[in-house]
Amino acid sequence: MIEPLELLFGKYGFEIDRIKKIVTGIKYTATMLTNGNIGVCANLGYKINTEINNYSNLNLKDFSHRIVLNAYFNALLNYSNKFEKNGDIFEIVNFRRYKHIIMIGLFKPIVKKFQEDNIPIIVFDYRKTNSVLTSSTEQNIFQRKADTIILTSTSIFNNTFLNLIYNTNNNCDIFMLGPSSIMTQELLQYRNIKIIFGATFRKFDHRVLNVIQNDGGTRKFLKFGNKCILQKVEN
Repeated sequence: MIEPLELLFGKYGFEIDRIKKIVTGIKYTATMLTNGNIGVCANLGYKINTEINNYSNLNLKDFSHRIVLNAYFNALLNYSNKFEKNGDIFEIVNFRRYKHIIMIGLFKPIVKKFQEDNIPIIVFDYRKTNSVLTSSTEQNIFQRKADTIILTSTSIFNNTFLNLIYNTNNNCDIFMLGPSSIMTQELLQYRNIKIIFGATFRKFDHRVLNVIQNDGGTRKFLKFGNKCILQKVEN
């Protein structure tokens, strides 16, 4: 199956004339469109060129291009939905109904809630070191057993998404999480994806861009946004 950014690029294209500004910091990149829509994507250590014309010939094999494209689709598509629900993942999902929960991509505040509620969770993140993490050498084994996965939405830009979702069993519920989330129905068509948790921001809100330019992370800019939920409707 075609990977998400390639799918969305084929359907919606990429028009650099729609981009008003690109900003970047250590942790995130943001695009502001000419209509004021703002989209973000985590950098994961990649250096981003903020010159808009640098992306006139988009290269989907270049991770820096993929980050800008992810932020672009985040801005282009996240505003087009009427979200019926808002809130944190813990407010929406009853994790006590699951027996084998794993998280791919460390979200410290979410792990803390699991610990406070005494709900077991196995966490993987090959880029970070933390006492809660399980060795990545065991990830495939735990993925196949999992009945739910909390999956970082950065898996789309770093092109690990397809491998991750296809290494799960048929009865696994996958919840995508993070401000990098592209909230569009096309992503809900992928195997086992049930809910996408993401964010939108007020148009032309330069506070978001300023935080990102000053190397701020999720907690610092997300306070200016709305937490949104896009859910798969079961037949």
